[in-house]
Formats: sequence, C-alpha cells, structure tokens
Amino acid sequence: MTPRSPRPDRPTTTSPPQSRIQSQSQSPRAGTTSGAGAGARARARAWAELLRLPALFTVPGDALAGAATTGNRPNPRTLLAIASSLCLYEAGMALNDWADQTEDALERPHRPLPSGRIRPSAALAAAGALTAAGLALAARAGRPALAVAVPLAATVWAYDLALKRTPAGPAAMATARGLDLLLGATATGGSARPALPSALTLATHTLAVTTVSRGETRGGSPLAPLAALATTGTLAWTLTRPPEAPGTAPSRYPAAAPSRHPAADTLRTVLAAAFVTTSGRPLLHAALNPSPPLTQRAVGGGIRAMIPLQAALAARSGALASALLTAALAPAARRFARKVSVT
Repeated sequence: MTPRSPRPDRPTTTSPPQSRIQSQSQSPRAGTTSGAGAGARARARAWAELLRLPALFTVPGDALAGAATTGNRPNPRTLLAIASSLCLYEAGMALNDWADQTEDALERPHRPLPSGRIRPSAALAAAGALTAAGLALAARAGRPALAVAVPLAATVWAYDLALKRTPAGPAAMATARGLDLLLGATATGGSARPALPSALTLATHTLAVTTVSRGETRGGSPLAPLAALATTGTLAWTLTRPPEAPGTAPSRYPAAAPSRHPAADTLRTVLAAAFVTTSGRPLLHAALNPSPPLTQRAVGGGIRAMIPLQAALAARSGALASALLTAALAPAARRFARKVSVT
C-alpha cells in the first residue's frame, strides 16, 4: 500500500514546512490552470492553421492597389473593403479544408480537420459566418462595393465546392483575386474601370500560382513551374516599363496613367525585383525538381510574392504611401509563415 502525504489541515510531528504545505495545496489548481492554458493555445494554433493566418498579410494590398487606381487616397470605405476582403478570404480557407477533409485524411492527416483538432461542422459554420460578415462590411462600403463582393463570395464558394479539381479551378481562383482588387477600387472611388489593368495583372499571377499548386501533394511535371516562371518575368517587365505619356489615359481616371515621379519609378523597380526574387527562385527550384516539398515552397513563394506585386501596382499608380505600407507587410508574412504554413 502506497503511503500518502500528510494532509495540510492535519499536521503531524513530521509535517513539512509551511511553504511546502502551500505548494502542495496549490499544485492541483496550478496544474488545472496550466492544462487549460495549453488547451487554449492548442485550439488557437489549430484555427491559425485552418485559416492560414500568415496568408492574411497578402490580402490588404489588394484593396490598397485597387484604391490607388482611383486617384483618391484610402478612406474609411477602403478600410471596410480591406475588412471585407479579410473575412471572405478566411471564409474560403475554412471552406477549403471542409471540402477537402476526405482527401486530407489521406494526404495531409496533420491538418486540423482530419487530425480531429477542429470539428468539420465548426469549420463550415466559420465559413458561413465569415462570408456573411464580409458581405455586410462590403454593404457598409457602398452599393458598388457590394456589387463586387457578391460575385467574389460566390466565386470563393464555387471554387471550393465545385471548381477546384476541374480545368476551371485556376481561372476561378484568379477571378476571385482580381475581384478582390476591384473591391478596393469600387469602395474607394465607386468605379471598377480604372482598376481593370491592375486586376488583370494580379489575376494572371494568381492563375500561374494556382496551376502550380495542383502538384503540391503528388509532385508533377516541370511545365507548370516553368510557365509560372515565365509569367513572373513577363509581369515584372510590364511593371518596370516606362510610364505612358500624360494624356494617354482617360481624363476621368487620372490615376490610371503611371506616375512619372522619379521616386515612384525607383520604388516600382525595387518592388518588381522583390516580386521576381520571392516568386522566381522557388519556381526555378520546382522546375528543376518538381517534387512535392519543392512545389509547396514554390506555391508559398508565389503567395508571398503577391505583396511586392500589389505594392508595385500601387507605386505604378503613383500611390507611394500605399505602396510602402503594403511592402511593409512582407517581413511579417515571412516571419509568421515559419510558424504556420500558408499552403
């Protein structure tokens, strides 16, 4: 029979010092508190993995780049567009894992849903709530913004539930990213027209990255990384082209013509180089060896490269403050990506 420790409320001649008594009497509560704290941290990490929190840093630049094309400074409606974009983006992340839970159970059992850390019903409820919040925020930004947010939300749900594994999947993802940029433009200036070239640029990059992502679990052909690498170079070249002469853009949209300010030209060139470096290097590695790990790195690099791309688009429209603010998000995205995967 195992001897028990003396009870603190019944001291004996061999009772321990008072400090030990207090320690013994408090230890169960301390253990419970510690266990609760560890459980809360584990749940928080599971949700961070489900929602791909580091990827959130790639979202505000969409609205800021769109706002830059309008010739107006970011305003409270721009902030509403950013908040709407964040909600719709996270809705897509939660819905993605809910739709992929059977496949992930075989290929990625460590993910929050197949590992049992988050219930599928909770992920689906989060997707619905975030979508509703995103549309409500867009409505607060104005009717033009809501007119873009509705097809954006529909595209997100259609991609995750029906289009992801079809030939239309990459195009649907590219459409969603382009619409996200247009959301910032319509919320800020009321019209999507001046933002169409920037939206097309961002959508083209998204199309290339999404096409590469189809081989991130099984590997595949080097053709997709090579095509994405060529796309990266082409987009960077268009970003560094000399600005058009004044007057070539419609006078109604003065910001649609790139700025001739030397600082804007220099910043745009630096950001285009950062875009090529962030996206191009892992794509080259994946093209040389299209294994799943290197393909996943290429996809992650392509996602992070959206930040310098968005900043370069803002600089091309002459919005230096928005460009610098967007570019400042890159270090945080890189740091948090080391803790939670963006793919």
